[in-house]
Amino acid sequence: MSDQYSVLGSAPTKKDLQKLSPDNVHVQIEGLTAGYGKMEILHDFDLMVSKAQSLCLIGPNGAGKSTILHSIYGFTNIFSGKISIDGKDITNLTPAEKLTSVGIAYILQDNSVFPDMTVEENLLMGGYAKDKVEESYEEAQRVLDKYERLKNRRNQPAKVLSGGERRLLEISRALVMKPSVLLVDEPSIGLEPRYIDMVFEILRDLQQNEKKTIILVEQNAKKGLEFADNGYVLVSGQTAIVGKGDELLENPDVGRLFLGG
Repeated sequence: MSDQYSVLGSAPTKKDLQKLSPDNVHVQIEGLTAGYGKMEILHDFDLMVSKAQSLCLIGPNGAGKSTILHSIYGFTNIFSGKISIDGKDITNLTPAEKLTSVGIAYILQDNSVFPDMTVEENLLMGGYAKDKVEESYEEAQRVLDKYERLKNRRNQPAKVLSGGERRLLEISRALVMKPSVLLVDEPSIGLEPRYIDMVFEILRDLQQNEKKTIILVEQNAKKGLEFADNGYVLVSGQTAIVGKGDELLENPDVGRLFLGG
């Protein structure tokens, strides 16, 4: 990977990140070194996302993309650095505390629906951390009203859903918690093209109409960058290039390395 890093030139500065997210910063990572066990994956990593912005993380396997999501959510060992939401230090909060106190929801890349539970029961599982059960029911109903595909199958077991509908259910289950930040790991993985388009339309709606801040990891770099306001290209646990999503799509280095160009 060192060859790729040298091809991409010098690493971006904090000023470069600030240009992409100049105001109302919602999620910020400063000087983060993190990993698993004693192994460091991220090295002095910085990130900045404004409220209701979307950021796509791309790069080769093992670059540390998912480790960023894991670190924000609380799944990694953090050796140094700071993670904050709206200026509040959340570095050492547990995942449950992050969900309830600052509204961070994590949508996993693997199939995490409960196949024998009904669609509605799966949605209500999203509200397990809520103190008020009736709030979970209200939010689940709001989600069902929003997505007719799920509403029509509310009493059917989740195993009857198509791949795209299961991904919609995973996203919707996170929405029952009324999060402000969505961490989305590989939303297009394993889906047919028509369902990939549907999932990104849903994410766009959540960003634009419900003002969610979205940080996603996407192996399909073209799809991810077409969707996102901004993109970070990761190589070996560090950021090699940053830019607006559409600008990175036109960048010949990014194209050659990650878009098959």
